[in-house]
Amino acid sequence: MRSRVTWDLCWEWYRALPETQQAQIARMGFGHLLSVRPFHLDVPYLDALRERWEEDCKAFIMPWGHMIPTLEDVAYLTGLPVQGEPIVGLERRDYHDDIAELLGPEFVAGRRRPIRSILLGSLSEAVGLRGRRRGPLETLDEFYAGVRGALDLGDRSEERSVRIFVSYLFGRLLFATQSSQMNCKFVLLLRDLAQAGRYAWGAAMLGHLFSLLPSSSQRSQSTGGLTPFLQIWGYTRFPMGRGTLVEGRQTMVPLMTRWEVALDPRVTDRRAGDLRVALDHYPHEQVVWTPYAGEVDASHPVVAAGRPLFDRHLLLLCLGTCEVLYLELVVRTLGWHQPAIEVPSLGERDTRANGSLPRTGTGERTTAALSRTGARVESRCYDRRPSSTVQRTWRITRHGTLDVSDSTGEW
Repeated sequence: MRSRVTWDLCWEWYRALPETQQAQIARMGFGHLLSVRPFHLDVPYLDALRERWEEDCKAFIMPWGHMIPTLEDVAYLTGLPVQGEPIVGLERRDYHDDIAELLGPEFVAGRRRPIRSILLGSLSEAVGLRGRRRGPLETLDEFYAGVRGALDLGDRSEERSVRIFVSYLFGRLLFATQSSQMNCKFVLLLRDLAQAGRYAWGAAMLGHLFSLLPSSSQRSQSTGGLTPFLQIWGYTRFPMGRGTLVEGRQTMVPLMTRWEVALDPRVTDRRAGDLRVALDHYPHEQVVWTPYAGEVDASHPVVAAGRPLFDRHLLLLCLGTCEVLYLELVVRTLGWHQPAIEVPSLGERDTRANGSLPRTGTGERTTAALSRTGARVESRCYDRRPSSTVQRTWRITRHGTLDVSDSTGEW
């Protein structure tokens, strides 16, 4: 997998900006994410993970059942706001005048109308950073010195400088795609910088990631979306990659700042196939369903603000995309009980036309009847009481909340 995420440059560019511009970007909701020190992408791990994405249920099909990154994961790991106005907008035929106004006339000079996309390289070129890449033996501090020396904001206004950086952040990290261009509709979100902090950037990021996983799971050579988030999400649930929690960072937020992913010469030759086999045989009892149990909301303002959404069945909106968050498939992440589902290995995955799920370890069948206007999941679960079973029904109300009803019977 050849990731187009250029995280190093985004991070160093941000650090090299004047403090007033950094403060403006932080108020827009990106400060926590940009505080995360870049780490190596664990490509074989991501390859093995993305192959398990099932588009029909918007979930990773693991040997122990479904797993889905949720808004709770986004809030805890990235610090991006998940509560706020949805990121929606109308498509335009031509963005020529908008780009000239918001970014500068140099971005449309000599281009034929209509203009619908912008080259990401032109954004870095405008501030003297075109072609800047961190060398394989170059440290982050050395790379920062080069970026700081080359950065040239010229005589453009502070607002335009912020818009140019955030547009690059969108196209290369937050809403990265398999293209070297970005749709101009993202730039329109930056018209009023003072109001940009009202958007639910985290929800949009997750929806964008969901929309790209189907194409990236079909053996393509590149992927998009915020892949560092997906990588750390996997580490927190089934830690079998190269990431380690760094001693002394236990109180840092967001939680991605606590991780370090270093290249290990002993595992440079490992392949996605090895990780695929390891996932097939990963001990079910070691899967972490509630990794944030010990965290306090007071330390995570974004989490406290977004908590009312964590148990809701939601649509994730990101301009032209709309993805469903089927939370009822992973209610174990809410601390509730749900039967473990025995799923065949990747090569033997059951794709029955009737949509029924595999049998559980007890021989029972867990059924899911889902629709985009509502959902109902009936599942026989085991309560904490050893002598009883609970027939629990999760019903999605019209307000999007999970309504739970139990009926108990003795064995």
